[in-house]
Amino acid sequence: MKILMMTNTFPPFVGGVSRSVTSFSRELRTMGHRVMIVAPEFERVPKSEKDVIRIPAIQHFNGSDFAVALPIPGLLSAQLHHFKPDLVHSHHPHLLGGTALRAAGRFDCPLVFTYHTMYEHYVHYVPAHAKRFRKFVIELVSGYCNLCDRVVAPSGSVAELLRERDVETAIDVVPTGVYTEQFGRGDGGRFRQAHAIPKNAFVAGYVGRLAPEKNLAFLAKAIRAFAARCERGHFLVVGSGVSEGALRKTFADEGLVERLHLAGSLDGQALADAYHAMDVFVFASYTETQGMVLTEAMAAGKPVVALDAPGVREVARDTYNGRLLKTQSAADFAAAIADLEKDPASRKHAMSQAARQTAEEFSMDRSAARLVEVYERALRRQPDRATDTSLWHHAVERIRAEWELMRNVAEAAADTFTQ
Repeated sequence: MKILMMTNTFPPFVGGVSRSVTSFSRELRTMGHRVMIVAPEFERVPKSEKDVIRIPAIQHFNGSDFAVALPIPGLLSAQLHHFKPDLVHSHHPHLLGGTALRAAGRFDCPLVFTYHTMYEHYVHYVPAHAKRFRKFVIELVSGYCNLCDRVVAPSGSVAELLRERDVETAIDVVPTGVYTEQFGRGDGGRFRQAHAIPKNAFVAGYVGRLAPEKNLAFLAKAIRAFAARCERGHFLVVGSGVSEGALRKTFADEGLVERLHLAGSLDGQALADAYHAMDVFVFASYTETQGMVLTEAMAAGKPVVALDAPGVREVARDTYNGRLLKTQSAADFAAAIADLEKDPASRKHAMSQAARQTAEEFSMDRSAARLVEVYERALRRQPDRATDTSLWHHAVERIRAEWELMRNVAEAAADTFTQ
């Protein structure tokens, strides 16, 4: 099967979607499928990449760490003509998501879309009336889902949310898998030594972008409260982004800056070592569609303390593999971490084993096999592509794709601004 993936984020950019595309493409290629990836240019892009097409992009859009691909007509035509995909997989509903719809129309093949992100929580990156623009984004993304042949939801709670938003396209639940063996091996002691973390410290750790939508202001206050009451309490942060300065200030204001360890963005063995340097993984985001970093931490045997949210509740199970808190209270969050720190060794071992067992439920090979089943269902519903290969037919399909994109924007705007 020849699969064309289109994504607005891809390495060296670090983020959940980028890692999902990387993991699935690697696994699909191992299974014998051909995968071509179309992504924007980013700073420090590798000089040679196999089966990756880069699109010129504006770096650091609106002060963020995102790159916005520039729409250059005809740039992809020749390369995609030689590839001739059997299926197009879009990982965003905008920018290259529109290009994905056009490509599916041009090659008369199914379009699959993965709903990776709660896009309405990212409106602060665009200067606009927040409430109206949030509604517009919801309508726009739901409309895009209905232009696709199948939609992939990374968790059951996200699938339910999409149905509530009138998405009529068939929805399949396929979480991004975790390489359990990779994250199951790590040298936490070596990592602690390299980052000046005491051997006897009780380390709460976080992995992810440092951005406002990750609810890091709350998380920093909660961990600071824990560190203030626990002499050996430390906070390890793996990631980079615009919120780094605010994190430092939160701990510096209480004279606890030496308890904060900012490791920057990591991958590969260094990331696995970081997970093993933690005693508990902490997470407070409400914007996730699945808890990918949660399963990575659990593969390393780490219990989780997290706020109840879509994508998180499918992974974190209260009192089994950690704590899942129903309300956003910094005091309660800090107390939950303190309780884990005080637990006897037998209880800590039981939670560690439960975390590893949970991670196995989300193994990468299982997820990739489920994604292939989604592709096969999409292809079975697709009419015979050889029925009409005329230039006129292709022109009609391209016009139809453009019309659907414009109509989706118009309908979303009408629903938003006429109410």
